[in-house]
This record gives sequence, C-alpha cells and structure tokens, in this order.
Amino acid sequence: MIDVANEFRVPTYVFWTSTASWLGLKFHLQALRDDHGRDIPTEFKKKDRISAELVSASFINPVPVDVLPGMALDKSSSDLVLNFAKRIREAKGVVLNTFMELEPHALHHLIHDENSPAMYSVGPVLSLTVIFLCFGSMGSFGEDQLKEICLALERTGFRFLWCLRHSLPNDRRAFASDFVDPKLVLPEGFLDRTVEIGKIVSWAPQVAILSHPAVGGFVSHCGWNSLLESLWFGVPVATWPLFSEQQLNAFEMVKELGLAVEIKMDYKWGFDSEIDGNHEAVLVSAQEIEVGIRRVMEGDSDIRKRVREMKEKSRMAVMEGGSSHSSLGCFIGNVFDNLQ
Repeated sequence: MIDVANEFRVPTYVFWTSTASWLGLKFHLQALRDDHGRDIPTEFKKKDRISAELVSASFINPVPVDVLPGMALDKSSSDLVLNFAKRIREAKGVVLNTFMELEPHALHHLIHDENSPAMYSVGPVLSLTVIFLCFGSMGSFGEDQLKEICLALERTGFRFLWCLRHSLPNDRRAFASDFVDPKLVLPEGFLDRTVEIGKIVSWAPQVAILSHPAVGGFVSHCGWNSLLESLWFGVPVATWPLFSEQQLNAFEMVKELGLAVEIKMDYKWGFDSEIDGNHEAVLVSAQEIEVGIRRVMEGDSDIRKRVREMKEKSRMAVMEGGSSHSSLGCFIGNVFDNLQ
C-alpha cells in the first residue's frame, strides 16, 4: 500500500491500534534482526525462555520473553511481523491510539527516535460492587478452566456479570454465536447458587457496562481497546491475556504503569500456546483467580487511585489543548503539508 501511495505521490500514514510500547519493541526486534543479524525465534527457544528477558528502549523494565506475542517467537510468522514493522518506518507518520499521560516513556522514545516516522498520539479513541468478566470476541475456555472460574466467583461472593464463550470440541476459538447453554458446561448447581448475585450472557455492550457506576473491576483478556475503555471509565483491570500482543499489554499495565492487577500475565492459548509447544493451555487455579478478583475490587487500593487519576488524564488528553488533541492537530497539519 505504501508503494502504491508513493507512486501517486500520496503521503502514507499508519493508524496503530495497539500500545506505543509494543510498536517500539517491534522496531527494536526488527533492528536486532536487520542491523545485528540476531534471529529471535532461534535465540529464544522454548527451553531458554523461562528466565530470558529483552531490554527495549520503549519499556522501563526488562521484558520477559514469555510475554512476547507468539507471532514474534514463531519462525514462520516473525519475518512477516518484522517486515511489517520495517515498512511502517517508511510512512510519513504513525497515528497511535494512546496518549502521552498514559505512555510517556514509550512515546518519548518513539518521538525522539531518528529512525522512526513522526508520531501522533491521539487516543483514547473509544469504539463498585460488580466484577465484569469478558475475554473478547474470540476468548473461550475448556470445561476444567470454567470450573475454576466458577469456584473463584463463589468464594469471593461479589456480584458478577460474565460474558461466557465455551471452547468447542476441536478447540477452535469461539465467537458469540458459539455460545452454549451454561447449564451444559458449568458445574452442577452453580447457576442456582449464584442466581441472586450473578448473570451470564453470550455478549455484552462493554462500553455501557464499564460506564455503569456499579462495576468495580474488570477481568480482561487485555486487548488494547478494552484496556483504554476501562481507563476511560476508571475501572481497574485484573489481567488474563490469551493471545496476540495481549501478554505484552498485561506486562505494561501491571509492571510498567501500575494500573492493573495480575491474575496471569504470561497465559497463552490457541496458536500462541502451540508455538510454545503447549497444546493444552495451563490451568489457572481458583485460588489465583480469587486473589486477583479480591485485589482488583479493593475500594481504596493504590491501583484504583492511579486508575482514577488516569481516567481524568485520558479525558483531558482529548479536550482542546490536551496532548492528544494537540497531536491530532499536528497530524492534520502534516498531512496538508505533504499534499502540497
């Protein structure tokens, strides 16, 4: 697409929908391959990943290799991922769905990186007694894992809204249309015991739910849009990533920014799990889930206070004079300059 735009002398801009930190790390991995001859998938084989870390300028902390997206560690897909990063460098600019107050370290690095195009952070762009559980349109679990979640929910006693999808027999990722009767997959008696405190649905209007004052916590797969929505409404997150760059997002939220509680940070499911040689996902225990839910629901925790502060910052960022509003103005000006 960049080649076609160049042929017609049209400036190319990329809209980056994930984190600035992940974009910076992508550039770093691409430079390691092209400038230093390092082969990341070969260098970090499964047996060498347990304690291995990568140092990247877009992260404050060393990044555990185990939280890298599976596509960056798979030989067949890593070249595609890194070649895409290389082409992004050729664009006139990158429009990022984030804001300076949220990712100052990563954005400052990208903005001052002479090998990167111009960066415009214009986000967040949006598509205390209730815990909301939702794992995205493709997130689902097998029956053993569902039992652990049910046990944790009963133990906490919190009111809950759970957007449930069940893994089908061939373990393919499930969409909302794959929803089955909860009575067929949940432990016997669970629905009866929680009828006064819980509701299970196949689909939920996530923005509307996160905006409701009753919602005090969000167990999330850590898709970037979901995380931005939770921050916009000031709802703390308990991380449970599944695939793609979600493990990296969880690491950033928990370790880099202190804006989330960890249930799991390196959990991998589906294709990403198979890359690691695990054809069955690790079982997350009811104890781990319960601890994470209780922590995220604490009313006066430091994390909740920081999330409330970030809520205000996210709204100020898109107001006139805010960092994202100003960045959007610079982007528009740059587009017009390149059209002349």
